[in-house]
Amino acid sequence: MTRLDRSALPDLVARLTRGERAALARAITLVESRRGDHQALARELIQAVLPRTGGAIRVGITGVPGVGKSTTIDTLGSNLTAAGHKVAVLAVDPSSQRSGGSILGDKTRMARLAVDENAFIRPSPSSGTLGGVAAKTRETMLLCEAAGFDVILVETVGVGQSETAVADLTDFFLVLMLPGAGDELQGIKKGIVEMADMIAVNKADGDGAARAKAAAAEYHAALHILAPASPTWSPPVITISGLANVGLDELWRKIVEHRERMTATGELQQKRRAQEVKWMWAMVEDRLHARLHADPQVRKRVPALEAEVAAGTLAATVAADEIASMLGL
Repeated sequence: MTRLDRSALPDLVARLTRGERAALARAITLVESRRGDHQALARELIQAVLPRTGGAIRVGITGVPGVGKSTTIDTLGSNLTAAGHKVAVLAVDPSSQRSGGSILGDKTRMARLAVDENAFIRPSPSSGTLGGVAAKTRETMLLCEAAGFDVILVETVGVGQSETAVADLTDFFLVLMLPGAGDELQGIKKGIVEMADMIAVNKADGDGAARAKAAAAEYHAALHILAPASPTWSPPVITISGLANVGLDELWRKIVEHRERMTATGELQQKRRAQEVKWMWAMVEDRLHARLHADPQVRKRVPALEAEVAAGTLAATVAADEIASMLGL
C-alpha cells in the first residue's frame, strides 16, 4: 500500500465514516498488513472508529461444500440491498494459501452482489493462523460497520474450527443443510448444530422440494434433543432455495426476530461483550505465536531441539521450557 503515517489517519477516518469505498479498501489493507508500523496505525484506526461500530446485524453462515452458500448469500444479499440495506460479505478461510485470498472466486460466485454499489465482498487474508485470520476478519467487520454497512454476512469457507470462529464473530449463526436428511443427519457435527440459531435446508425447489421438507422434519426432531443455547430462542428449521429465491424472506424475518428478542432481554449485548473479551485473548495468543516464529534466537535453536525430541534424547517438556525461557516466559 502507499505510504500512510499518523498524520493522515484523521482524513482516512473521515472518509471511511462517510462511506467512501476507496477509504474502506485502504483501511482494510492497513489492518491486514503484517508490517509493524502498519499494525500500530491499524490499532489507532480501529480505536478511532469504534464508537461508530456495533450497529449492524452480524450473521454467520456455514454449510458443507456444495450446499449452496455463495448462491444463497448472493440472492439474500441482493434482496437486502433492494430493500435499502448495505451488505458486506466477509469470509473466514484459514485454508487459503493463494495470494490475495479467494476474492476472484467469491466475486464470480456472487455475480449480482459483486456489481451492487450497496454491497461489499472481501475474502479472508491469504494465510496465517485461524486466530489471526479471524481477528483480521473481525477488524474488517468493524471497519465495514463504521463505513455504514448495516448487514454483515460472514461465510465459513474453510473447515474445522472456522465454524466456531465465525460463531464467535456474529450475533446469529445460520447452518445450511442439503436435502435427503438420512445420511447427512448422521454426519452433522453435534457442536455445529449446538451453535446453530437456525437450520435452513437449501435446494428446496423442483424435485428437491419434497426431500427438503422431509429433511427439515428430521433436523427439527434432532434439535429437540439438544438444549437451546438461549431460553429466549428455539432454533427454527426452514426450507429455502437460494437459486430460486424461495424462503429467503422468511429466513431474514427469523434473523430480525432473533435480534429483537435478544436485544430486549439484554442477551445480545452480553454475547457481544463476551465475544470482545474472547477476541482480546485471541489476539494476545496470535501475537505470542508471531513472536515465537519471528524471534531469531528461537528460530536458530528450534531445529536442533526438534531433532533431539524426535530422537527421544530430550523430553518435550524440557525443550518447551528452553523455548519459553528464550522468549522470557
